[in-house]
Amino acid sequence: MSAREALERVVETMAVLRGPGGCPWDAEQSHESLVPYLVEEVYELVEALESGSTEDIKEELGDVLYQILFHADIAAHAAGSPFTIDDVAAAVDDKMRQRHPHVFADGEATSVDEVVARWDEIKKEQKQHRESVLEGIPEKLSALARAASVLKRSRDVVHAPESPVALPENEDDLGALLLGIVAGARARGLDAERALRGATREFENQVRATEMAARNGIQDPEES
Repeated sequence: MSAREALERVVETMAVLRGPGGCPWDAEQSHESLVPYLVEEVYELVEALESGSTEDIKEELGDVLYQILFHADIAAHAAGSPFTIDDVAAAVDDKMRQRHPHVFADGEATSVDEVVARWDEIKKEQKQHRESVLEGIPEKLSALARAASVLKRSRDVVHAPESPVALPENEDDLGALLLGIVAGARARGLDAERALRGATREFENQVRATEMAARNGIQDPEES
């Protein structure tokens, strides 16, 4: 069985399971009801990628793919603005081709840095309707993941805060340091997750204030 035949077969399997005479549980699911399963499958995939075998990775990729097909099948039968898995594939294919003009068009990029810079430039052009670089960051990310996304998105808007402690040179030592900070926080009755969310929220406010000042032609509030 070819890869294309296998993909077509699993799409058909989903249609049968959710169709007349199929599985009652599958048929009654919604985008909302499947969110916990999608989150769980993604985390299981991350774990497999970091510490699993090739077979583990293959299995977890399949589980995530199945969740995508599940949501696409629900969307295909939606009353308003339905779309199919083919529409999903076409949309992401168009996006990737537009964001890689150095491969599919006349753009030029010979180094990783140039590719990243061009990617950010194209993304900014496509997202001109957004008033802030922070728009689109999921609220439900963990505090650490959200902080990382906020810092990445805002790097051209404001300077990131400097670390108050000397940081190690490798991730093993960094992990030990972070774990020690969480342990120390717990010992003092502090919630490290909530604390980081609060600090990130304050930094986001600073980013948005700087963006607003720039739009209004006002001096950077940090420099005034």
